[in-house]
Amino acid sequence: MSVGAITLAHMFDSLAAGELVSALAESSREESVLIGRRMAMVAQLLARRTWEAEAEDPDCGYMIVTGLQRTSAEVASAMNLPPGAASTLVAHAHALDSRFPKVMAVLCAGDTDWRTVQIVLTRTGLVGDLSILAALDTRLSAQVARWSSWSRKRVINAVDAAVRNLDPDAIRERETAEDKRRFDVIPAGDGTAKVDGVLDAEAAVIVDEKIAALADGVCPQDPRTLDQRRADAVAAMAQGLRLACRCPACTSAGAPTPAVDEGRGVQVVVNVIAERSTVLGVGDKPGYLAGFGVVDAEVVRRMAERATLRVLSPPSVTPEQMKRYQPTAAVERFVRMRDLTCRFPGCDRPAQRCDLDHTIPFNHLDPSAGGYTTASNLKCLCRHHHRLKTFHDGWRDLQLPDGTIVWTSPTGRVYCTAPGGVELFPRLGSPACVEPTPRRRNPSRERADRIARRRENNRTLRPVNAARRRLHAARTHEIATRQDRNRRRRTALLMTRHRRTTNPYTRWLNEPHQPETLPPHWRPPHQPDTPPF
Repeated sequence: MSVGAITLAHMFDSLAAGELVSALAESSREESVLIGRRMAMVAQLLARRTWEAEAEDPDCGYMIVTGLQRTSAEVASAMNLPPGAASTLVAHAHALDSRFPKVMAVLCAGDTDWRTVQIVLTRTGLVGDLSILAALDTRLSAQVARWSSWSRKRVINAVDAAVRNLDPDAIRERETAEDKRRFDVIPAGDGTAKVDGVLDAEAAVIVDEKIAALADGVCPQDPRTLDQRRADAVAAMAQGLRLACRCPACTSAGAPTPAVDEGRGVQVVVNVIAERSTVLGVGDKPGYLAGFGVVDAEVVRRMAERATLRVLSPPSVTPEQMKRYQPTAAVERFVRMRDLTCRFPGCDRPAQRCDLDHTIPFNHLDPSAGGYTTASNLKCLCRHHHRLKTFHDGWRDLQLPDGTIVWTSPTGRVYCTAPGGVELFPRLGSPACVEPTPRRRNPSRERADRIARRRENNRTLRPVNAARRRLHAARTHEIATRQDRNRRRRTALLMTRHRRTTNPYTRWLNEPHQPETLPPHWRPPHQPDTPPF
């Protein structure tokens, strides 16, 4: 071993743990500054090589070696990169310099990381309008510095939401992505096969939830890993069976797998969050499909046709309920929809698979002493981070009224994570979600409050339900009309021995048979406001 290697291995021996973490964080910031400078250098080199190419031929669109290709070759040589990686680097540098100069300034200052900037570049590739680009640059540059503790999925959701609000046509979703649906089973040659495919967002969440339910349905002593159980659950789901437990002590081991509830399969609940205007069809703000991510307004409306609708608002909790360890269904639903993912920095495990953690620990000996079970004292943590927070003495957390969690690491560093739902739906972050103070019960006032809440709920849901009833009635009438016309057409053709009619009043008999089922997106034709005469 060389002397230099020995010196490098022991150069941090004198630093404490907190100093090591601080040095690591500072190195990450310096890396961002270095990458920002590198992007600026590449963009400047590209500008010069492009100017040289245009000087040689003003109409350089068909040049053999363009300015981009010249720059990519030099970057590949200087940085020892393959050609494809060099071209991607040059393209990113050009996009940052020409499309997102303010985001580039944030990167050069070290206030964000290159991973986040890459997501911004890739998710905004179809935005072409200069005014929209300028608005996106201003909005994202003000937000990216707050995304340092966010997972990749949360950053993608935030960028997609910003793009949808300003330029919905720039999102590749229904026109391209959904048309590429496929499902392939590829033999691996070793007794296994690889399953690969692209599903509709709603179908993907349903399949994932069913597989998870089957995989979790065996006893804890099952020797298989979670991944192995999920793989075995695919075959059980395809056959409409339960997943057999392989625990030696289980009475069902080796026995035939019993059927699941008369073949109906595992029941799955899929949660979608959306603005009221989106559901009613008067707005186009995107929604959020729990366990999947941001979906456009049309998908929300399609799913709402057969869904149970609830108004998601900060729940009220009685003094008795807040002294119970288990939250009410309304509190649990609100917290999961508010957080969307695990609240630990960088974790994006879906909230539906997380535990609900009391920020101020629940006092089992004296529930009146604090740690109440309210939305303002609950957050979603995956099992791993729940155990880390509960059993590791170094991590501290503070929950603010808007749902923000301030984490303090064992070395004293502070990280803030905002609830994912508040970023997409700011109303969920209302400070109204605060824990109630103990008081004596007033049955009359509580009843009046319940009536007021119910009236408000009815007022909100009335136009939604009316629109659904009108659509259902229109679909039923259209199907009945088609069935009647087809029946009359068959009878008339039978009597005329299938000869075409020339009577101007019965020419509809010559029309083809109409389908007696309607596609999910069918809507009744628009009726004029004034009569035709």
